[in-house]
Amino acid sequence: MIKHIVFFKFLDHAEGADKAANLAKAKQMLDACVDLVPGMTLMEIALAQPGFDCTYDLVVNSAFENAAALDAYQNHPVHVAAKQFLGKVKQERQCMDYTA
Repeated sequence: MIKHIVFFKFLDHAEGADKAANLAKAKQMLDACVDLVPGMTLMEIALAQPGFDCTYDLVVNSAFENAAALDAYQNHPVHVAAKQFLGKVKQERQCMDYTA
């Protein structure tokens, strides 16, 4: 199994919208990626909760049966569209893939 975990910190303003609006749009786009490809075994998308001391605004926690499933996800048009949007509204991105 391959775990794929990504953290995003968002810009305060980007693409004509504020951080809250862009977070909501990003979550909606990423929610559309749940069960997108065979071999995806986990997909959690979460926004940082108010009141917690957080360094990032959004996390994607996912798992795949193998590298082929992760590759299919990475290149699926629905995910590519989400990545393009995230690239425009993010301040920072951290990612870690590992075998579990």
